Amino acid sequence: MTVWQFKKNAVNLLKDSPTPSLDVDVLLQFFLNLDKTRLLMSRDESVPDDILLKLNSAVEQRKNGLPVAYITGHKEFFGLDFTVSPAVLIPKPDTELLVELALNSIESNPALNIIRVLDMCTGSGCVGISLFKSLPPGAQIELTLADISSDALQIAEINAERLLKRAAADIQFIHTNLFENISGTFDMIVTNPPYVRHNEAVELLQDGRSEPLLALDGDVTPDSSWNGLNDGLSLIKRLVIQAKEHLAEGGHLLMETGCDNAEKTADFFTQNGFTGVKIAKDINGLLRVVSGTY
Repeated sequence: MTVWQFKKNAVNLLKDSPTPSLDVDVLLQFFLNLDKTRLLMSRDESVPDDILLKLNSAVEQRKNGLPVAYITGHKEFFGLDFTVSPAVLIPKPDTELLVELALNSIESNPALNIIRVLDMCTGSGCVGISLFKSLPPGAQIELTLADISSDALQIAEINAERLLKRAAADIQFIHTNLFENISGTFDMIVTNPPYVRHNEAVELLQDGRSEPLLALDGDVTPDSSWNGLNDGLSLIKRLVIQAKEHLAEGGHLLMETGCDNAEKTADFFTQNGFTGVKIAKDINGLLRVVSGTY
């Protein structure tokens, strides 16, 4: 079977997927170890039998709802190849805005020789690691990655070691429920916390997405159980209140949130003493990142 024949059949099998052609292309690139250009040039080449078995299995997994990123174990974010697993939320393009705004903030504060940065609810580590990897010339950061999930932290450590090499030895990894095990203050806290309404989070996972509920559900109590609310703001509010105790004077908090809760989140920033509160729009023009100075 040629590459083109496989793709045609696989796209038909995945016709109910939102992006069948893209899904098949990513799987072909991964299992054949080809980039986009070489894949196009290889359309008439035969797929080896052993690879064909793996591809057929992967297509069946995708048909059953498993995300392509979990099948391959990889996801591109901010131009970097991140390792992912069902223990972490799959990095989304919208979240790249959080990294861009953090970089802009660092560039606008050249007086700080070393910037202490905390990536709270780090998951795969994609935000903090991308920030570290993309620092402007002369900038240095002391990076801490924190998460309530020990499995997620293991993935973050793998990514730090892969992408930052020796610099990974200087990164702190902290297993913590928000700021429970965090000490000291930071010049910047970046976070993409769970902010989906409980009912919506449950519905999202019913389509086989397999992402961890804990990484989506914003309506949880400190012991990670559902609090009975359905507004997606519970964890965000706790995070904002606790972040104040761990920001240095003039420190910045940058938080991704749902577009439907961005204005409420910004109001909560202001109510808690943050100044210069702003809401930035993502690549789709939706309100996405709230930031402020404390």
